[in-house]
Amino acid sequence: MVMIQHKGNDLPLNEQEREVMMSESDINNILVNGAQISLTKLRRARNTDARLCYYAEIGVYLEVSLSRGAGITEETMNALQEIHRVATHEYMEGQKLKRKAAPV
Repeated sequence: MVMIQHKGNDLPLNEQEREVMMSESDINNILVNGAQISLTKLRRARNTDARLCYYAEIGVYLEVSLSRGAGITEETMNALQEIHRVATHEYMEGQKLKRKAAPV
């Protein structure tokens, strides 16, 4: 359990009342960076289940970007759409190679 001293507060960190401030640029960076990490993991994945999981993660980032009023910029939406397009190509290419390698 992590304890911090903040203005005489001896409560554990998870019980303290905290105000987390995120700027609009933070959420945009989190979405794009998260999707890029998932794309990298998709490319490195060795099995179909892992590739599908990372592809789905990218889809979630894209879907979140479609939320209006959440401070998601047009630039972020476009970047996520491009990452999703690349991920779709990578995932489908992996599936095609898997089918070719499978014995008939």
